[in-house]
Amino acid sequence: MAELEILLQLPKIGGNSQVRGRISMEPSKEPRDDPGQASEPGTQRQTHGFQAEVRQLLKLMIHSLYSHREIFLRELISNASDACDRLRFAAIANGALLAEDPELGIRVDADPTAGTVTITDNGIGMTREEAIANLGTIARSGTAEFFRSLSGDEQQASRLIGQFGVGFYSAFIVAERVEVRSRKAGEPAAAGVRWESAADGEFSVESITLPARGTAVTLHLKADAREFADPFRLRGLIRRYSDHIGFPVRMRKEGEASLEYEVVNQAKALWTLPRSEIGDEEYRQFYQYVAHDFTDPLAWSHNKVEGKREYISLLYVPGRAPFDLWQREGARGLKLYVRRVFIMDDAEQFLPLYLRFIKGVVDSSDLPLNVSRELLQQDPEVEAIRSGLTRRALDLLARLMKEEPQKYATFWKEFGAVLKEGVAQDHANHAAILPLLRFASTAQQDDASTVSLADYVGRMKPGQERIYYVIAESIAAARGSPAIERLKEAGIEVLLLADRIDEWVMGHIESYEGKRFKEATRGDLELGGLTSDADRRQRDTDLKESKGLLKRIKDALGERVSEVRISERLRESPAVLVLGEHDVSEPMRRLLAAAGQQVPEAKPVLEVNVGHPLVKYLEARADAAEFGELSQLLYDQAGLAEGVPLGNAPEYVQRLNRLLVRLAAPPAAPT
Repeated sequence: MAELEILLQLPKIGGNSQVRGRISMEPSKEPRDDPGQASEPGTQRQTHGFQAEVRQLLKLMIHSLYSHREIFLRELISNASDACDRLRFAAIANGALLAEDPELGIRVDADPTAGTVTITDNGIGMTREEAIANLGTIARSGTAEFFRSLSGDEQQASRLIGQFGVGFYSAFIVAERVEVRSRKAGEPAAAGVRWESAADGEFSVESITLPARGTAVTLHLKADAREFADPFRLRGLIRRYSDHIGFPVRMRKEGEASLEYEVVNQAKALWTLPRSEIGDEEYRQFYQYVAHDFTDPLAWSHNKVEGKREYISLLYVPGRAPFDLWQREGARGLKLYVRRVFIMDDAEQFLPLYLRFIKGVVDSSDLPLNVSRELLQQDPEVEAIRSGLTRRALDLLARLMKEEPQKYATFWKEFGAVLKEGVAQDHANHAAILPLLRFASTAQQDDASTVSLADYVGRMKPGQERIYYVIAESIAAARGSPAIERLKEAGIEVLLLADRIDEWVMGHIESYEGKRFKEATRGDLELGGLTSDADRRQRDTDLKESKGLLKRIKDALGERVSEVRISERLRESPAVLVLGEHDVSEPMRRLLAAAGQQVPEAKPVLEVNVGHPLVKYLEARADAAEFGELSQLLYDQAGLAEGVPLGNAPEYVQRLNRLLVRLAAPPAAPT
C-alpha cells in the first residue's frame, strides 16, 4: 500500500477548495484503450479504475444520504455557479475568454421520457487532463481520518459525509450513470472531453468536439429517482436551494412546446440584498450553499460597512464541526468577492485562525480585482477588514450566548476548544473572548455541563480572591485531583480543564473582573481570607510536631523533590505533588518532547497530610530501609494521581506488594 499526499474536498467542477492530507491507497489501474466504444476520428477513449476506497465511499454516500437526495441539484448548480465565477475572474486578465458568449448563466433541462436531468453552464470548463484530475478519482476528496471514521452505521456515515461536503459525486445519489461533457474556455472546439461513469468501479474519458465552452452534466436517473425528471419538481428545488445564486438559472417555459427558456431563480447574490428583504429560510439555504452542508447554521450576521472603506459580510456559525477542523493546513476562510466578482474560495486572511470554523462571504469594493493570496497578506485594507470581521464574529457569538444559550452550548461542544486559542493568539480581543469561554466545574455534577467565568465570580465565597482551576488528563481526573480536596470541602468552586491546549491557554489569562487565576496544583494555594485563625494555629502545631518526619522523608527521596512540607490542600489523600509557579507540567513536557523540544526537569514539592493513617504508619517505621521504601511509594502514588508516569512500574508494583504483605501478616506472638 503506497502512502500518498492527496487533496481533500469532493470535486467541484471548475476548481477545488484544497486540503492536504495523507492516505494509503492501492495504485489505480493504468488507462487502457476501449475499442468497444465509438469515438470520433482521432480521439482516444480510455477507461480508468477507481480505487477500493472510492467504491466504499461512493456506496456509503449513495445509501447514507438517501433521505437528502434532492441536495444533488444544489451541489451541481453550485459547481456550475463556481465555474461561471472562475471564468468571469479569468476574463479580467483575458477578455477574449468571454467574447463568444458574454452572458454567463446556467441551464437545467429535464426529459421525463428518457429519465434524464442535464445541468449546463457556460463557465470555465475543463480540459481532458482536468476532467481526469477533478472527476477521475474521488480519492482527491478522501483522508485517512475520514475513512477510519466510516462504519456500518448509516446515520453516523451520513453525519460524516455531511461534515465532509458531497460535491459532484452527489449526482450518484439519484443517477445510475453520469455523463459530463466539457470544453475549456479559450480552447478549440476539438478540445472537448466526455467523462462517464456508472459508479461501478470505472470511469471512461474520451476527446470530443464541442461547439461551445462550459460543462454539461447529464444524470441518467435511477428508476426510483424519476421524480427528479419532473420540471415542476426541479423548479421548486431550484427556488428552494439555489434562488440566491448570482447567475440566472434557466428552464424551459412551462406549458409550452417552444425552446424558449425563462429564469427561475432570483439570480441576485443574496448578500447584496437589504436584510429586510431576506427571510431566515433564505439565509439558511445560502449557508448550505456556501458550506456545502445540509444542516442549518446556529446563527448568522449580515452587515454592510460604508465610509472610509466599503464591504459587505455575511458570516455563519455552523451547527457542527467539520472532520478537518484540527488540520491547520486545511481549507478555511471566507468566499471573497470584489465588487460582486468572485475572487477565491477559502480566503483565510480575513479571519484569525481561532475563528476558522466561521463560514460566509466578504465582498469588498476597495480591493483590486487582480488581488492574489500573496497580495492579501500585504494589503493594509485587508488588515482593516480582518479586524472588523473578527469583532463582528465575536459579537455574533456573544449574541448567541445571551439570546440562545442552548444553541451556544451546542457551539461550545463543537468549537469551544478552537475558540480558546484566541485567548493566546488575539490580545486585542482578549476581553471579548473571556466571557465566551465555558468550563466544567466542581459546582456541576455532570461532566458535560459548563459554567462561564461570570457564573463563577458570582458564586465566589466571601474573602475569596482567586479563581481556582485544575488541569488534568480528563474532567473526571481533574474532579478527583487530591490538590483540590480542601477547596471542595470548603465549598469553593474549582474550574476543571482537560483539553490538550488548556495549559497553554491558561498561561495567557491573568485575571477576570479583577480576580486573578490560580492553578490549584502550583505553589501556595493563596487562600488569603479563606483561612481562619484556628486553621493557622493548627498548621503551626502540626509543623512543630512533624519537622523530624518531613526531614526524614526529604532525606529518603533525595533529589526527587525540592522540598517536603505539610499540605494545606489535602483532606483525604496522604500526599500530593506540587509544581513551582513557573515549572512545566508533565503533560506539557510530553507535548514539547513530542515536538522535539527539551525542557529542563522540574523538581516538585511533596506535600503530606500528617493526619493521614498512611503517613502515621510511615512515621512509626524505625527501620531506615523500610522507611525509605514507603516514602518512595508515597511519592509514586502522589505522582500517579497527578498523571505523572512511573519511572519504573515493575519496581513500584514490587514495593507495593511488600507493603501489602507486611500489612497482611499476623502480629508476632508475645514472648
